[in-house]
Amino acid sequence: MSLLLFDLDNTLLPRDAAYRAWAQDFLAEHRLPTTDIDWFSTMDGSGYVPRSTVLGAAKRRYGLDHSMDLLLAHYRRGINSHIACPDSHIQALRAARAAGWTLGIVSNGGTRPQLEKIRRTGLGALVDGWVISEEAGCVKPDPLIFEIAAKRCGVPPVLDWTAHTWMVGDHAPADIAGAEATGLRSVWLHHGRPWSEQGYRPTVSARGLPEAVGLVLSARNAPTAGSRTPAARAAAAPVTADAAALVGAGVAKPARLRPRGARFDPAATPPAEQFGTVARIAAGVLAGAPGSPGASRSPEHRAARLDTA
Repeated sequence: MSLLLFDLDNTLLPRDAAYRAWAQDFLAEHRLPTTDIDWFSTMDGSGYVPRSTVLGAAKRRYGLDHSMDLLLAHYRRGINSHIACPDSHIQALRAARAAGWTLGIVSNGGTRPQLEKIRRTGLGALVDGWVISEEAGCVKPDPLIFEIAAKRCGVPPVLDWTAHTWMVGDHAPADIAGAEATGLRSVWLHHGRPWSEQGYRPTVSARGLPEAVGLVLSARNAPTAGSRTPAARAAAAPVTADAAALVGAGVAKPARLRPRGARFDPAATPPAEQFGTVARIAAGVLAGAPGSPGASRSPEHRAARLDTA
C-alpha cells in the first residue's frame, strides 16, 4: 500500500497568509500603523517563534494592557478564521486518492489549534489519518511520528513500508530531515527559497502542493533499489496510467530519483532545477478521475475518527 504524508502549515494550508490577515485585523482593531504588518511577519518566523514571544513583543511595543491569555485567544481565533484549503490543493488530494494512494497528515504543533484547522478546512474528509506532535508525544524529525502516522492511516510500518511512502513538506529540518531519517522519499516545497541544508536533500522539490503531488504520481513506479521486482512494478503500472500518459505527452517530466539510502552530494544541482512543471497533473488534469477510496465513508464515521485521532 502506497502512503503519501503531508505537513499541515504552509504545505496543505497557507498558514503564513492567514497569519498576515490576522495581524492586519489586530492592527486595525487597535488603531495601530498598518505598515507594521512587516514587523509582525518578521517576529512570526513562519510560526516557528513561540507565540508567547511574538505576543509579548507586541504587548511591549504598543503598550497594551491585555493579558497574555487574552492575546493568545485572540490570535488563535483570528488565524483560524482566515485559514482555508485552496481548491487546487483539494483537487490534488482527490487526484492522489483516485490514483490509489493512502493520505495522511503529520504536523508539529499544539493539538487543539492544529485539529481545529483540520476540522475547519474539511481536510479530515480528504485524508485517512493524522498525527499531531503534542498529542503523540514526539515531533518531526523523529521517525516515530511518521510510524504513528502510518499506523493511523492503516499502513503497518513493517517490512518495506518506507519504500512506498513519501513525505511532502516545506520545513527542511522537520519534514525533509524527518523523511531522510525514516527512510522515506520526500518533496520539499521551496516557495521560492534556495536549499541551504548541507547534510541532506529532498528527493525532489516543487513550487507548491499541486506540483508536488504531480511529481509523486509520475514517479510512483520508478525503480527503487531492492524494493520491488520488475514483475511487481509492471503489475502496479495501471494505477498511475493517467500520470504516465501525461509524462509521455510532455505535460510533465518524470522525476529522476536517487536510490533509497544514498546520500546527496551537497554540491549537486538544486532539485528545483532538475524537474519540469507538473502542476496540471493534480490541479485539474486528473480532477475528473473517479471518486476517492474514502468517498463511501459516512460523515459520522469521519467525525468519529476526527474526534478520537
